[in-house]
Amino acid sequence: MSYKVVAQLPAHAQTGDVRERYAWELESLSPIGAEIVEVAAATPAEFLAVAADADALITSWGFRITEEIIAGLERCSVIGVGSVGTDMVDVDAATRAGIVVTNTPDIFIEEVADHALALLLACARRVTEMHAMVAEGRWAEGRPLLSRYPRLWGTTLGLVSFGNVARATARRAKAFGFHLVAYDPYVSELAMTAEGVEPVTSLGELMERSDYVSVHSPYNAETHHLVGAAELARIKPHAVVINTGRGGVIDEEALAEGLAQGRVSAAGLDVFEVEPVDPSHPLLAFPNFIASPHVASATSRMRPETRRRVGREVALVLAGRWPRSSVNPTVLPRTPLDRWQPYPMGRGPNR
Repeated sequence: MSYKVVAQLPAHAQTGDVRERYAWELESLSPIGAEIVEVAAATPAEFLAVAADADALITSWGFRITEEIIAGLERCSVIGVGSVGTDMVDVDAATRAGIVVTNTPDIFIEEVADHALALLLACARRVTEMHAMVAEGRWAEGRPLLSRYPRLWGTTLGLVSFGNVARATARRAKAFGFHLVAYDPYVSELAMTAEGVEPVTSLGELMERSDYVSVHSPYNAETHHLVGAAELARIKPHAVVINTGRGGVIDEEALAEGLAQGRVSAAGLDVFEVEPVDPSHPLLAFPNFIASPHVASATSRMRPETRRRVGREVALVLAGRWPRSSVNPTVLPRTPLDRWQPYPMGRGPNR
């Protein structure tokens, strides 16, 4: 049996030798008879012209896999997403259609936690402003600026969401002497206390108590502008806001207003509501704002391991087995039941 796996590319992207470009995915897909077909489409209709009869999709970039597109997939069993976040796929529509959606939730956790701490430390010590002072001959201005803010030791770091990245960030933050609090209504208090983190029962309480706020939430309808004007109004005047989760979780207009009014001391974002960011974005004008271009996960290891994981997940589903990281575990798979097979010795991928 052969399988057609469609790889989505951004519109007008260059296509090439599929076997060379997708060598990492094909390590798992080739042995089960799967072939990859690239699609660089600008519209759902263009995409479905090639993808309608696909057995699987692979996506990380390009337009969103919407309910309209999912309705046009005649035989797709799995959508493999090459990131932690799956906001580029309508997961609810995929679940209704019997399509398993997978992600890569544990490939680059440590890297993103490193980046969160890097942004936090750079904001806390005003690194970009210190550099500008040296470069512009304003040497004497550095010490008075930093003397207005407390040292890290003994201050409170609030974690918004308590998934894998937040936990890795918490482990690093302990070395700097932070007191750690976290808000996540979907994680038990025991999971937080086991990591030495104090649970709080509301986002408002976290904002009021935290000297530093690090946002790690996924993006969905519930978390849209989760950190907005009302939340930022409750923050300490010397507080710093960091986001390495998803753009759209923070209301960027409210954050800019908070920086302008001095209610937020500094901020660092790796993710934005609209990417790439327009160079005229208001946040970029603030000297106490630091941005990076959605690169928190990027290292030499990230790309090959993420793509290998996507290939393995898709291959598992096509072969009639359950993937390691389904984001919709309640789905009733479209794959014919006679193709679903038990794992050797009854052991699934997560056991």
